[in-house]
Amino acid sequence: MMTERFDCHHCEESLFGKKYILREESPYCIGCFEALYASTCEECGKPIGCDCKDLSYKDRHWHEACFHCSRCKSSLVDKPFAAKEDQLLCMDCYSHQYSSKCQECKETIMPGTRKMEYKDSSWHETCFICHRCQQPIGTKSFIPKDNQNFCVPCYEKQYALQCVQCKKPITTGGVTYREQPWHRECFVCTACKKPLSGQRFTSRDEFAYCLSCFCDLYAKKCAGCTNPISGECPPGPDSRTATCSPSLSHPRDGQDTGLWPPNMFTYQDSGPR
Repeated sequence: MMTERFDCHHCEESLFGKKYILREESPYCIGCFEALYASTCEECGKPIGCDCKDLSYKDRHWHEACFHCSRCKSSLVDKPFAAKEDQLLCMDCYSHQYSSKCQECKETIMPGTRKMEYKDSSWHETCFICHRCQQPIGTKSFIPKDNQNFCVPCYEKQYALQCVQCKKPITTGGVTYREQPWHRECFVCTACKKPLSGQRFTSRDEFAYCLSCFCDLYAKKCAGCTNPISGECPPGPDSRTATCSPSLSHPRDGQDTGLWPPNMFTYQDSGPR
């Protein structure tokens, strides 16, 4: 009775009493399997035999003894490593050659750790702190000043102008009046509280007024119509009428003008001389 043959799928040599490897349910002798399917080591260029460990990274393969740092040659087996330009490097070599240095402590920022970057400079997350309160800034907003970084609250306390009205910091677009800073929303008419920023206004006793309120409160009244004399009154029965003409000089009676001087009241003789 003939026994069933058990041969190598490639060379057809008998595999009885020999080592073999199954691939896709077909048996191969060791020599044929290595010749056909064994990976080539990236380091030495030799096949990685069946009796060797095949270490792989991104479709590249190494013998266990060949898997080492490209720079210092220390083994990378079971150790963390980094890849740079097709080279494998241990963490010490990678950090020394490629990692950025912390702007604050000057130590290497190790791969895999969080770092903060600003204008080509890098920091450890714990080293990126506010110059004033020494607290980590992290991902919060900050303001650079004189090569130092400040969290927003500390910057406002130390450098921002304070509104003379509400005493709070002015962080965006303020108004200057009498050489004092104001928030736009705080610089309002003393009487009606409407914003004066960008508007013509005047002042009395160091209080700012819009022109409408100033006229209502302080302008002389027309003898004919009893309205404030502001340049819009109809002519009265007298030959002298009140008219309004622009002027950049100080108003009469000691009244001071604001950033945008109001019209000044003058008399003009419109009758016969």
